[in-house]
Amino acid sequence: MAPTERPDPAAQRNVLDEPLEPCSADPLTGYYRDGSCACGPRDPGVHAVCAVMTEEFLAHQAGVGNDLTTPRPEWQFPGLRPGDRWCVVAGRWWQSYRAGVAAPVVLASTHHRALELIPIEVLTEQSVDVPPDPSGLL
Repeated sequence: MAPTERPDPAAQRNVLDEPLEPCSADPLTGYYRDGSCACGPRDPGVHAVCAVMTEEFLAHQAGVGNDLTTPRPEWQFPGLRPGDRWCVVAGRWWQSYRAGVAAPVVLASTHHRALELIPIEVLTEQSVDVPPDPSGLL
């Protein structure tokens, strides 16, 4: 079961130094299983990166001993499929990036603590966020 001591949601910031936005409610993600990549003192792994799962990322993680596809009900973990958003451990995401199989990142939902390990330029390069005014994408 996820820890009950949750950090103050209003104090959580993303890598853009804005309020942290939710990552996923289906499947319900986050160390605290509250849908966000909120980080607190009870999260030693720093589940800070809101990533969009890909087959390559999931296969790589399984290959390094981090099986993200098998359900683990005792941890409220449903098992992931490509396309799911999930708060992944910053170190694991960084490991996949260095292996060339990083999952895309949602910056608005990635906790600023990810920057303790991953440069903002790398996260931005892997970002799939849509800007508030998408007309610039045309």
